[in-house]
Amino acid sequence: MTTTLDRQDVQGLVTRGYSTLPRAGFLVFAITQPTAARAALGWLARRVTNGLSEPSDIAVNLAFTSDGLRRLGLETPELGGFPYEFVAGMTAPDRSRFLGDVGENAPRYWRWGGPATPPVHVLVMLYARDEQRLHQLEGETRQGALAGGALAETVRLGTAELTGHEPFGFRDGISQPLVEGLSKAEGLSKAAAAGAGGGGEGDQVVRAGEFVLGYPNEYGLLTDRPLLPSRYDPDGLLPRTPQGVADFGRNGSYLVFRQLRQDVEAFWGYLDAQTRRPDGSSDPAARDALAARMVGRWSSGAPLVHAPRQDDPALATDNDFGYFATDPDGLRCPLGAHIRRANPRDSLDPRPGSAESVSIGRRHRLLRRGRPYGPDGSGDGTDARGLHFIGLNANISRQFEFIQHTWLNDPDFNGLHDAPDPLVGPRQDNRSTFTEQGRPVRTRHLALPQFVTVQGGAYFFLPGLRALHWLCTAAPEGGQQ
Repeated sequence: MTTTLDRQDVQGLVTRGYSTLPRAGFLVFAITQPTAARAALGWLARRVTNGLSEPSDIAVNLAFTSDGLRRLGLETPELGGFPYEFVAGMTAPDRSRFLGDVGENAPRYWRWGGPATPPVHVLVMLYARDEQRLHQLEGETRQGALAGGALAETVRLGTAELTGHEPFGFRDGISQPLVEGLSKAEGLSKAAAAGAGGGGEGDQVVRAGEFVLGYPNEYGLLTDRPLLPSRYDPDGLLPRTPQGVADFGRNGSYLVFRQLRQDVEAFWGYLDAQTRRPDGSSDPAARDALAARMVGRWSSGAPLVHAPRQDDPALATDNDFGYFATDPDGLRCPLGAHIRRANPRDSLDPRPGSAESVSIGRRHRLLRRGRPYGPDGSGDGTDARGLHFIGLNANISRQFEFIQHTWLNDPDFNGLHDAPDPLVGPRQDNRSTFTEQGRPVRTRHLALPQFVTVQGGAYFFLPGLRALHWLCTAAPEGGQQ
């Protein structure tokens, strides 16, 4: 039986990436007066976009850190259902070590969200059809949110226009999981039920509960979520469980936000140096091929599994492939390539190539909603470029943190050595390598620079709209004054 998502209660960012709204800006606020902040946040909540349809003009979404919820009176450490990693926060020492946020990535160097920066309580995500409409929307938001001084703006995170490519020049957003209960996934499920097949590995439908709280996940269970004693909600604003408990978590999701600065010049400079001809001249074709092997796709998006020798733009959106049958040894797509780490598809133990292997991978997926920024969209007046990484999941530890720690950062991933992710992995004492498997010999590229550094970030909760309304109008009075 296919799950039906309550799209009217789910924030729109969960159901779509707003591709029709190419301009975006993110405003981060601190709550300075908790009681008075309710009115400002209630005004914002009424403007939040739900998941029913694709907006044509603007979209607004609203999320809170654990500290932000506490400021509004919801004691996250004391209520069951809020996971430890969300309550502790991204910059807790144990989370930083686990995520590889050390060295240049350490929170003490962050522009925002770190221990030495202003507090982060509220994230307002604004999307618009053009720059003029975005500027107008930001002005309206500031006027409504900052009136009365209950909120203080911590940072504005601007973006570049959405083009479908990230700053290193590669097509982005191809390998998104298909979520049970959304349109394309519904079509595939019906086709499979009718015996027409559901496509290949790239068309695997993931249970809605992997991304939205209150629905069955890939284990057939409900992910833990914050439930409140009924006395917290005497007017019945919140959804109820079958047992009659107030369900603050239903239709919500955890939002991982990380500002990643990409050193584009260092990336292409390293590749150029690694592929120069014997006479010292540049070899653009070899440089681009090495870049593709680090990513696992050509700049057009064509996967190396299906286009190992040269780019094939006709395969730009190809996501229908696995690794076990076609490329078990990494001779087409190297074993340490970025996309092979971020989504190992059918190559996971204990039975690579089996449906069981694919099902294990479905337990570690993310909905990615990131936006590029730069050179003038960083918000700091510099020419920095990068990605505002935004990931949605129902279990931060099992999904985002597992991918980051166990697949991307692991220097021994897939039997390798001293080889974290070649794009985003942390570097280890100038020992990080990237290996191209080959016969009769392999090629190792040594001393990879730090191409990507973390500039800020936080864990947020993206409530359902009923929970959002309750939080801004009827949550218990309290919070840290």
